[in-house]
Amino acid sequence: MKSLTAIFVVLVALMQYPLWFGKGSWLRVWSLNHQIETQKKINADNQVRNNVLNAEVGDLKQGFSAIEERARNELGMIKQDEIFFQVTNHEKDKKETEASSNSQAKH
Repeated sequence: MKSLTAIFVVLVALMQYPLWFGKGSWLRVWSLNHQIETQKKINADNQVRNNVLNAEVGDLKQGFSAIEERARNELGMIKQDEIFFQVTNHEKDKKETEASSNSQAKH
């Protein structure tokens, strides 16, 4: 009787091995589910980014206002016969000048 019980225990253990450690094991399924969730988050972030880029492309294709805005903001361009005023903060400029002269004096 004891030997029969031992044989059944060994058979059950052998049958359980693929379930826990085989190719389609629970550990593998859990790992794949975790990878799927991670990839879904990445895909959602990329979808938002793609939507923003698609909207920007649409703006650029439709008119010159988007192109003009980018030229002004990114390239610092101005229109012909337009006057450009640059407003500076004298206190900030003074501090930056003092900081740069102090760093040069230390060397």
